[in-house]
Amino acid sequence: MNTRPRLTRSIPFWVLVAGSLASSAAGAIVLIDKLGTMETALNAGTATGVEVYVGQVWAILGAILIGVGVTGLLLAFSLGALRAFAVAPRAQDVDVTAAEIPSADDESLDTTDQPVLDGATR
Repeated sequence: MNTRPRLTRSIPFWVLVAGSLASSAAGAIVLIDKLGTMETALNAGTATGVEVYVGQVWAILGAILIGVGVTGLLLAFSLGALRAFAVAPRAQDVDVTAAEIPSADDESLDTTDQPVLDGATR
């Protein structure tokens, strides 16, 4: 029997998917907001150095967040594809015969090479 849970029931898998989607969404929001602000200011001719140069850094941060989210989603998809090819281990059949089961009359079970530590004697 497979002791690992199915991938759809794996919490770390879903954390990876949700985190990747959240990172991509946050990056897209930051990128669109900063690029929109820069475009508006540059087209109106009222752009300051802070809007242009700091806006570029924020836009780069948004692009990095989108890239991290896409990378996480690709990892999740590849993990799902690899999991589909995983072979489940098969249980082995063990045949136990009566000769292999020790009986209560067996003298070899009563002897031990180790000293008895509880003070009991035989």
